[in-house]
Amino acid sequence: MASQDAFHGIFEVEVVRKTVVKAAGPVPESHVISLSNLDLLSGRFPVTYIYFYRRTHSSSLIRGSLKESLAQCLSHFYPFAGRISENPKSGEPEIICDNSGALVVEAQASISLDEFDFYNLNKSLQGKLISVNHQFPVQVQITNYIRGGISMTFTFDHALGDATAFSKFLVTWSEIAMKKPISCSPDHSRSLRARFPPTYDPSLDEEFVSCTMEEICNIPAISILLKRLYYIDESSINRLQRLASANGNKRTKIEAFSAYIWKVMANAIDKNHEFCKIGWLVDGRSRLSKCQNSMSNYIGNVLSLAFGESNVADLKKGSIAGIADIIHKAISTVTNEAHFRNLIDWVECHRPGLMISKNVLGLGGPALVISSGRRFPVAELDFGFGNPVLGTVSSTIEGLGVGYINQRQSAGADGSWTVSAILWPEMVEALESDPNHIFQPMNLNHIQL
Repeated sequence: MASQDAFHGIFEVEVVRKTVVKAAGPVPESHVISLSNLDLLSGRFPVTYIYFYRRTHSSSLIRGSLKESLAQCLSHFYPFAGRISENPKSGEPEIICDNSGALVVEAQASISLDEFDFYNLNKSLQGKLISVNHQFPVQVQITNYIRGGISMTFTFDHALGDATAFSKFLVTWSEIAMKKPISCSPDHSRSLRARFPPTYDPSLDEEFVSCTMEEICNIPAISILLKRLYYIDESSINRLQRLASANGNKRTKIEAFSAYIWKVMANAIDKNHEFCKIGWLVDGRSRLSKCQNSMSNYIGNVLSLAFGESNVADLKKGSIAGIADIIHKAISTVTNEAHFRNLIDWVECHRPGLMISKNVLGLGGPALVISSGRRFPVAELDFGFGNPVLGTVSSTIEGLGVGYINQRQSAGADGSWTVSAILWPEMVEALESDPNHIFQPMNLNHIQL
């Protein structure tokens, strides 16, 4: 029987052991990797991926095999075993490839896994399953639960890469742990450099800004952000896609999902706002490749943001199909090589300094960013003790100026989605009070423990 305290998110996690794991085998001599312009644009903050497993092996066996396979994985991803330091001349971060190692934390939770609050992540994660030590760009916490069960949290410094880069790392680690052939030959060149002379479309000055950390800290952020985890069944996703395609234009699932979110958002924001925005993270690897898959193993950041803006009144009365048309047009403005080349050059023209989207800082009015993780590995991340029952992401950024939603395939690989959300309370209430019940608070029935 689950305890009452557990249902209220009250539990303790005791750190049992901390180990620094270094790359095994031959690695390049100590050297410095300069970040690319798109690395500088993405900035430095920790991003964490969380996976839950039914444990079938002893803790000591898990510890030993995981550390051994991690050491081998780091030999392929040797920058991940380095440290990130500020260049004394430019003030910009750079990766010192000196095999300082990754931090592995072993912990014990005071509850069983079926007592864990998978919905209210504010209570469940920070300071318990996620603890950030900025000395280590890669940190792993292995947490054991009473009566079996295990969680693994993987925390990366965003300067190392984006979701695509981190997925390559995790899949490689899993393949090594399972003694499978390695499918990725990582490219650590950080080759995305500016043209000479650099030139860019002036519209980028309206989208991005160069600023100092002090200026960022002084920008009023959303006062309260709630971290929640949801389940969306396949039938709801398909229904949204049918509604979004009603105008005769086939829309993707993420476009349909975004249209629904934007319409809910319009009904949830403060009545004083006439306009609101929604944005999407876009991977530029396929846009910058001259031939198919030539950048598929590129390790680093290759991200941009597309934002759409619309009148709140129009969104409220608009159809899902009409809103999806606006979304399709907005995303298409950045899904091309010219945009990414311009963006690289824009950063070059504004170095040194911190560079970020104005909308992410909350300077463009109410906004929400959607990140599609449909290609991020979930079910396949087996490290030798079975497939996960749940996998998701949790940003640990403080002072966000926007809401954030990330969707990915559920661990059951049945067409359903797991959705991680960082939203203001009014938006949470609007999503959960929708009579269509698209967003279902994550619970044990969805996880199938």
